[in-house]
Amino acid sequence: MDTWLTQLKTLLFDTPEVHSVLLAILVIVAVNALLAFALRQVTRLAQKSNTRWDDVLVNAARPALRSLVWVLGISYILTLIPQYLHVNIVGLTSPLRNVGVTLCLAWFLFRLITLTSRSFLSDRYERGESVDSTTVDALSKLGRLSVVIATALSIFQTLGFSVSGVLAAGGIGGLAVGFAAKDLLANFFGGLTIYLDRPFSVGEWIRSPDKQIEGTVEKISWRHTRIRGFNKNPIYVPNAIFTSIVVENPSRMTHRRIRETIGLRYDDIAQVHSIVSQIKEMLQAHPEIDSTQTTIVNFNQFAASSLDIMLYTFTKTTDWVRFHAVKQDVLLQIAAIIEQHQAQIAFPTRTLHIPEPPEA
Repeated sequence: MDTWLTQLKTLLFDTPEVHSVLLAILVIVAVNALLAFALRQVTRLAQKSNTRWDDVLVNAARPALRSLVWVLGISYILTLIPQYLHVNIVGLTSPLRNVGVTLCLAWFLFRLITLTSRSFLSDRYERGESVDSTTVDALSKLGRLSVVIATALSIFQTLGFSVSGVLAAGGIGGLAVGFAAKDLLANFFGGLTIYLDRPFSVGEWIRSPDKQIEGTVEKISWRHTRIRGFNKNPIYVPNAIFTSIVVENPSRMTHRRIRETIGLRYDDIAQVHSIVSQIKEMLQAHPEIDSTQTTIVNFNQFAASSLDIMLYTFTKTTDWVRFHAVKQDVLLQIAAIIEQHQAQIAFPTRTLHIPEPPEA
């Protein structure tokens, strides 16, 4: 025990190289503490400014800068170790330092892209401005993917690998992977098509007559699109599906349509013309009906047990709940008009004629 303590004391107090390493660690800790204090002050100043972009820059740089201090400090410590251990790692110190600096820079750019897209969306939402969140998300993902690819190639180059050889191997390997993962690639390009063509975006209601798909779009990723059905169940649709099916987007409709058939009794045929005329006047004066769109109110056919009047018009609102309130008001006013003319709405009836038996 005494021998071990003696060796430890000799190592800590009588070895100049160890003193240099410990001093370097203390300097790193002190610099990191000073940097953290400085970043806190800069963050407070950024929060007091009228723009949020300085907040984005500071928040993106904070963890990368603190990590950079440790990378540079550890790389310096590694230059001191060979003097004590008599090992040659000088050839590894510089590449490892460059890899660390590259990763710190990539981390900063990755966070900067992410925070910038979030800040852009929140800024537009606070102003009440419309913004295509799907496109912003797509550009953000593309930017982060570019950072990852550029970082990987830079690290390969730093470690002595030929970038051209890596790309050539990647091309051959990509061909093999393409055959093995064709569905994954199909979903990727399907997602790319959605981002470019923008048939729908997050928050919109879509449906497909080809598939049992209907609901509100919650998320569009590179592999699949998540849709929340009206029964609140999530629906995960591979993006490749959207390249081969018809997709309706009711969220982008300009009006909602009221299309009904009103049946009157055959006994009320004398009142049909007046009823039709008054219904037209009511629709043209209704504040929730768009009179600039096609409006049709006509006696349409002699049905089996009714005189059918076709009603075809469009509301100004596209909101689902509001539309039904407007439709209810229109139908009740039509019922009142029919009642004013002392007519009645028909229901299925059948008249049976029984001939009288011949007299004996």
